[in-house]
Amino acid sequence: MINKQEIIDRFVSYVTIDSESDPNSNATPSTEKQWDMAKKLEQELREMGLEEVSIDKHAYVMATLPSNVEHKVPAIGFISHFDTSPDFTGKDIKPQITENYDGKDIVLNQEQNIILSPDYFEDLLLYKGQTLITTDGTTLLGADDKAGITEIMSAVKYLLAHPEIKHGPIKIGFTPDEEIGRGAHKFDVEKFGAEWAYTMDGSRVGELEYENFNAAGATVKVKGKIVHPGSAKGKMVNSQYIAQEFINSLPKLETPEHTDGRQGFFHLTQINGKVEETKLQYIIRDHDKEHFEARKEMMRDLAKEINKQRGEEAIEIEIKDQYFNMREKVEPVMHIVDIAEEAMKELNIKPIIKPIRGGTDGSQLSFMGLPCPNIFAGGHNFHGRYEFVAAESMVKATQVIVKIAELTAKKYK
Repeated sequence: MINKQEIIDRFVSYVTIDSESDPNSNATPSTEKQWDMAKKLEQELREMGLEEVSIDKHAYVMATLPSNVEHKVPAIGFISHFDTSPDFTGKDIKPQITENYDGKDIVLNQEQNIILSPDYFEDLLLYKGQTLITTDGTTLLGADDKAGITEIMSAVKYLLAHPEIKHGPIKIGFTPDEEIGRGAHKFDVEKFGAEWAYTMDGSRVGELEYENFNAAGATVKVKGKIVHPGSAKGKMVNSQYIAQEFINSLPKLETPEHTDGRQGFFHLTQINGKVEETKLQYIIRDHDKEHFEARKEMMRDLAKEINKQRGEEAIEIEIKDQYFNMREKVEPVMHIVDIAEEAMKELNIKPIIKPIRGGTDGSQLSFMGLPCPNIFAGGHNFHGRYEFVAAESMVKATQVIVKIAELTAKKYK
C-alpha cells in the first residue's frame, strides 16, 4: 500500500519551497530560487540510491532506476517541472489540510473572507470524504506541478521497497521554467535515454492526454502621435483608440472564456498604452494546424487593413510560434498511450482521454524525439488562490506510475 500520509508530507515539503519562474528573465533557470528545489530533489534521489543522478548547469535533474529483470525492456521516463507559475505568488505558501471533506464551503482565509466553494468550483464535489490540500487564500498551492514530482518520487521509493514488482529501466526528469514555456528548451533528450516518457502534469483523476494546442505569441505595437490636447485637432493620433479598434475587430466569441474542447482562441494577455504607443500581447491557440495558421494570418491581415485605412504604418505585428500539437508525434507510437490507459483500467480508474487546452513539456519533448503523453497529477484551479489537490488523487497517480512500469516490463517479456 502506498502511504497517504507520506504523500502529504512529501508534497508539503515541496510546495513550501518558493520556486516561481520569471518570464522577464533570459537565464535558465529564470530565477535563482528554483535551484533550491532542484538541489533538494537531487539530494533525495541520491539518498534513495538511484543511479546516474545528475543536475546540470541549468538545474535539470535526472536519475535512473535500473531494471530488475533479465530481459530487455525499453527505458521509459517520468517527467515533472518544479517551477510554479508567475501568474500568482508562490512565496510563503501555507498549505491547509481538510480531512474527510464534507462537500461544503472551505474557508481559506477568514480574515480576508476568501472561500473555496463548490457552488463555483463544482469539481470539489468529486472529492467528498477525501483529504483536500488547499492554499490559505494568499498564494497559489503549487500542485502544478509539485504534485507530479511527489508522485514520481513516491513511485520510485515504492518500487525500490518492492523488488517483487518487475520493471525495466525507469528514467526520472525534473525541469525548470515550464510555466513560462521554456521547460524543455535545454532538456538533453539523448542524455535522458528513454524511448518514451510521460509527464505527470494533468489535473483530474483519469486524465490521459496526447493532444495539445498549437501555440504562438503575438506582439502588436500601435503607434500614435502626441501633441498638446489644446491644439490636437487634426494632429493627435491616439494609439490606444487604434489598439481598441484592433481588439474589437477580432472574433469576440473566440476567447478563452467562450471556448472549450478543441475550440481555439485569441487571448489578450496584456495591454500597456499611452497616446504615443500602445503594446498588446496575445497568445494564439488552436488544436487544428490549419485553423492555427489561419488565426495567425487573420491577425496579420487585420493589421494590414488598419494600416491601409489610415494610410500609414500604425500597427506592427510580430508572431512567434511557441509549441505544436504533439498528437502527430504520439499517434505513430500509440502503444505508449495504450499502456497508460491499461494501467488506469487495472487500477479501476476510468481513463479520460481528451485534448489539453494548454501546453506541456511533453509537447516540446515529443518534437525533440521523446514522445511524451500527459497523465493526471490530481490538482485543480491551477495558477491561483483557489488551487487544491486531493491526497487520494496523488496516491492514485503514484499507483499509475508503478503500474505502467510493471506493464511495460510484462509486454516486452
